[in-house]
Amino acid sequence: RPLAGRGGMEGPAPWKRLSKEELEDQYSPSRWVIRRGAEEALRTYSHIGDEATKKARATRKSLLHVSYGDGEGEKLDIYFPEGVSEASPFCLFFHGGYWQSGSKDTSAFMVNPLTEQGVTVVVVAYDIAPKGTLDQMVDQVTRSIVFVQKQYPCNEGIYLCGHSAGAHLAAMMLLANWTKHGVTPNLKGFFLVSGIYDLKPIVYTSQNAPLLMTLEDAQRNSPQLLLEVALTRPLDPACHVLVSVGQHDSPEFHRQSKEFYQTLRQGGWNASFEEIHDMDHFEIIWNLTQKDYVLTQMILRTILQEP
Repeated sequence: RPLAGRGGMEGPAPWKRLSKEELEDQYSPSRWVIRRGAEEALRTYSHIGDEATKKARATRKSLLHVSYGDGEGEKLDIYFPEGVSEASPFCLFFHGGYWQSGSKDTSAFMVNPLTEQGVTVVVVAYDIAPKGTLDQMVDQVTRSIVFVQKQYPCNEGIYLCGHSAGAHLAAMMLLANWTKHGVTPNLKGFFLVSGIYDLKPIVYTSQNAPLLMTLEDAQRNSPQLLLEVALTRPLDPACHVLVSVGQHDSPEFHRQSKEFYQTLRQGGWNASFEEIHDMDHFEIIWNLTQKDYVLTQMILRTILQEP
């Protein structure tokens, strides 16, 4: 039956009209793939990420497992372009996995196409559940960006790219309080790929089992809900936010992306929305290994400031 009558849930959010089974279905991305079975899609995604990372580490100058904090899981990998320059643009990538799986060590999808064009790519690890809570993950992502800004103050811009749960973590940086960190990162763009921006529906799915997220946790960590009431305006009007979703992502993923884009526009952000043709939730990110892929090209055009 629909979840609308449950305690602590009010208002007209469309997801509340879904039954628990429908909600589970909508927020299970592997159920929506069209070219392969769910298990095969997950295996392929993992294999491509693993191979891309091996290739990046074999062919690019890199600094691996760099500590951005004191925690064991607070590490990042930095991949440099040819002719290393600290003045290059930096693109930080945050992996997906519903805040409970995934690793920087299998997530270097975009390294080769971006470093070929003079962009330094940083792949960031964070403590996934059950070790890490959402509040901790958001704090870790914040500190990873502060670390890059302090290490490379001459950067030509910091761009954040996240997939799925990683898109959520990147989106939370739109609302970050940088003053307590003593540095304001030179943020120039966000690439949010098949993300979740209102976490409340997740509370009612099996994905929440390792997260142990309450409705209060979800509210506090939902960029959609925070932006709706935020009085802050974009620090830099030129900072571009690309919200993208795969054509074959579920209707709920589509709704979340469109609503987040609309909220950004209403808040004065320089935002754009793209549905990536014929891509599912996993293909949309693993194709970033290809330089001629439409999303790779959008990201490069934004970073290289080409029309």
